[in-house]
Amino acid sequence: MRPRHLLHTPALFALAASLAAGPAALAADAPRETPASMVAALHTAFGEHHARAVHTKGVMFEGTFTPDRGAAALTREPIFAGGELPILARFSLFAGLPDLPDNDVAASPAGFGVKIKAADGDDFDIEANQHRDFITATFDEFAVFLRALPASGPDAPHPNAAETFLAAHPHAAQFLASRTYPASFAQATYFGINAVKFTNVRGQSVFVRYRFVPRAGERYLTDAERKAAGGAYLHDEIARRVAQGPVTFDWYAQIAEAGDRVDDPSVAWPDSRRLVKLGTFTLTRPPADPETAQRTLLFLPGQPHPGVEAADPMLVLRNGAYPISFRERQ
Repeated sequence: MRPRHLLHTPALFALAASLAAGPAALAADAPRETPASMVAALHTAFGEHHARAVHTKGVMFEGTFTPDRGAAALTREPIFAGGELPILARFSLFAGLPDLPDNDVAASPAGFGVKIKAADGDDFDIEANQHRDFITATFDEFAVFLRALPASGPDAPHPNAAETFLAAHPHAAQFLASRTYPASFAQATYFGINAVKFTNVRGQSVFVRYRFVPRAGERYLTDAERKAAGGAYLHDEIARRVAQGPVTFDWYAQIAEAGDRVDDPSVAWPDSRRLVKLGTFTLTRPPADPETAQRTLLFLPGQPHPGVEAADPMLVLRNGAYPISFRERQ
C-alpha cells in the first residue's frame, strides 16, 4: 500500500492557498544535505521501491535533436555545432511512487528529461519540470519538507510537521497551491529550474535556464477534469499521440540579467528575459525494450561539458544523488 500523507490531501491545497496570501515566520536553518541523505529523505516520504527515488512513474521515447544556429553564439558545446543527434526522452510524474495515478495531486509537477547522444560520447543530459520554479531554494529545505510528510497524516495533531514547515516557507505553500496538470505530456511547457553557465568560443559567458516549449501548444486541466481523468490518462494519451506522428519541443535558453539569482531555483526569472533558441527535440517512437531502457537510463544533468557548467549548487547535488538512486533499481 502506498503511503498517504499531506502531499496527497486536499487539505494541503487549502492550507497552501491560505498561507500564500500572507507573511509567515522564518524556519530554523536546515542541516547540510548530501546526495545519500537526499535519496534517503525521498525514501522517507515515498517509501523504497527499488525504482527511481522521485519521478518514479514515467514513459520513454526515442527521437532526434536538431541544433539551432543561434546556440553557437552562446556556447562552444559540440552538440550545437554539428547536425542531427539521437536522443532518449522521458516524461514522468513527480512523486516517488511507481503506481501513482496520473490524476493524483502528487503527479505534478510532471518531468521531462532528455539524453542527447553526443557523437564524441560526452552525452548531454537535461532535466526539466512542468513548473517555472522549485518548491524551495535549497535541497536542505526540501529534505526537511520531505521528512515532515510521513508525520503529517490525517491523524496527526495540528499544526503537524508539514503545516509548520509551510507556515515558515510561504513560497513552498504558494508552489503547492499553484501546480497545474497538463492534458498531455506533449502540451506542457517544461522549465530547467537550475541555472547553468554558457561560455562561447570567444570566452564570453552568460547564465541561462532552459525552457522546452511544445509545438502542440499548452493545455492544462481544470481540477474537475483532473479528477475525472483516468489513472493512466497521460501515459495512454502520449502513446497514442506518438503513434500518430512526431511530438516536438523547441529548446530555449533564458538569459539572466544583472540581479537574477543563479543559485536559487525557487525564484523564477522575469518573462522579460531574452530567449535564445538552442534547437528542437522530435520524439518519434518508444524504445524497442522499454523496461530495460527505464532501468538503465541515468541522467547526469550537472555534468560539465565544454562551454557548459553548473551554476546552481543544486545541480551538483543532483549529479551525486542520481547514481545512488540508479544503483538501487538495478
